[in-house]
Amino acid sequence: MKDAWRTDRRGLIKAGGALFAGLALGPKLAWSADGDTLRLRALADFQVLDPKGIIGELDDIIPRCTQITLIRLGDIRDGNETSNWGAEKIEWTDPKTIAFTLRDGLKWNNGFGPVTAEDVKFSFERIKGTDSAWAYQFEKLDHVEVVDARSGIIHLTEPFKPFWVIALPYYGGHIVCKAAVEKAGGSYTTTIPAQCGPYLLDKWEQNQKVTLVANPDWTGPKPAFSRIEYYIVADDQAALLAYEADAFDYTRVAVNAVKQLKAAMPKGATLIEAQSTRYIWLTINMNSPKLKDLKVRQAVQYAYDGDAVLQGAFDGLVQRSAGVVQPGTKFARAKNNIAVRDVDKAKTLLAEAGVSGLSLNLVTLTDSTSQAIAQIIQASLADAGITVEIQPTEDAAYWALGDKTKGDAYKTLELVLMDFAGGIDPTENLVWFRPDQIGVYNWSFFDSKEFEDLYQQGLVEQDDAKRKTIFNRMEDLMEDSGGFIFICFEPLLVIHDDTFKPVILADGHPDPTQFTKA
Repeated sequence: MKDAWRTDRRGLIKAGGALFAGLALGPKLAWSADGDTLRLRALADFQVLDPKGIIGELDDIIPRCTQITLIRLGDIRDGNETSNWGAEKIEWTDPKTIAFTLRDGLKWNNGFGPVTAEDVKFSFERIKGTDSAWAYQFEKLDHVEVVDARSGIIHLTEPFKPFWVIALPYYGGHIVCKAAVEKAGGSYTTTIPAQCGPYLLDKWEQNQKVTLVANPDWTGPKPAFSRIEYYIVADDQAALLAYEADAFDYTRVAVNAVKQLKAAMPKGATLIEAQSTRYIWLTINMNSPKLKDLKVRQAVQYAYDGDAVLQGAFDGLVQRSAGVVQPGTKFARAKNNIAVRDVDKAKTLLAEAGVSGLSLNLVTLTDSTSQAIAQIIQASLADAGITVEIQPTEDAAYWALGDKTKGDAYKTLELVLMDFAGGIDPTENLVWFRPDQIGVYNWSFFDSKEFEDLYQQGLVEQDDAKRKTIFNRMEDLMEDSGGFIFICFEPLLVIHDDTFKPVILADGHPDPTQFTKA
């Protein structure tokens, strides 16, 4: 296998790498020719394309290509700078109002006419105050005033500067066609009733491939590629082999592949290493019968070997996080309250709780990094007499586990290894642990009125020093509940052809509409 790293990408096909990758990816893998097609790898298939219900990676990337937001974010490596996108003009007119004028010539397909300010109003207000995971983005929205066909004013209930980066360029900020969505019954899942972006969703081969083609009615800046093909490959190793065999042009890579790649980079390839905003933690469900006692949850926290995880799963490329606010930023907490492993303390806590022979189920995704972390957690907790059974779970089934609309199973989850694509403002990372997220994304059953009160303060506080104090106290409350072990912020590791320059957003997802050819 090591010889594969030293083989020219095209030559690897002759060496048998293409056969291996083809078997790993399934029978529908297409060996596209180089040219005007951009081929990328995604970890999982899409589930919901309606911005109101977006769940995963492709759920966001596809609307980013087929819809528009008023503004858009630039590359994470360049500081997440914003620029006008669907808006020709947009500005704060005072601390509570944002005026915008849409780009002229924006047009919905399927005969739904021009994109209007009424569509913007509908898009934002349909999410506010609902059970959508993205309702928090519009928590401070009062209403959108329609001035004329292309112009409007966004009115906030109180000054909230992060609205610019939390709501406008992200998930809930994708604008939908009011007439088309209403005709579809008010929402949609895998079929977009009207599109207006640089690309159109052309073909979907479920769990295999998604194809986007250039929108002939698009009047904005022409994208660099006329066709985008996304290949669904869950396994990092299989994806890297497929990249080596020229199956696609861009993929995330696992940490354990970095040293080998650096030692012998494939011809014509570029490796990206950067700090990401994707944070990883272990959920300890305090509602589970086995974990209701705080001492038992703390025993898990003390038995956890953070150093072993960082070395074994991340090759020492990242440091341990002290919360869900990104390390190295002005809002980061200095250290964890339980910062040092203490197996004897863990055993003592279990004895005080009258617990012996504790066995816990740990749910993880199936990727290699998640499995490596889970196995190290299993070994470290065993030192304290805690048996851990690992339950690898495919993407769609995994995200349904903590969903209260899918039944009562979410109430008895025990341990879950979780990771989220983080945002730019700390409130975007802390929002998921509010009481109203229990049965949505708060799988720890963490229920703190103080946390909620602090969250509301953090939204509107303008002083950065005071915001840091607020956010760090919120992370203290999370850790002290025994419901969380903060692991790290995942490194951003990507390999791509050097024939183009990718743009990668703060959540780690690429934005193909901003790719440029070298």
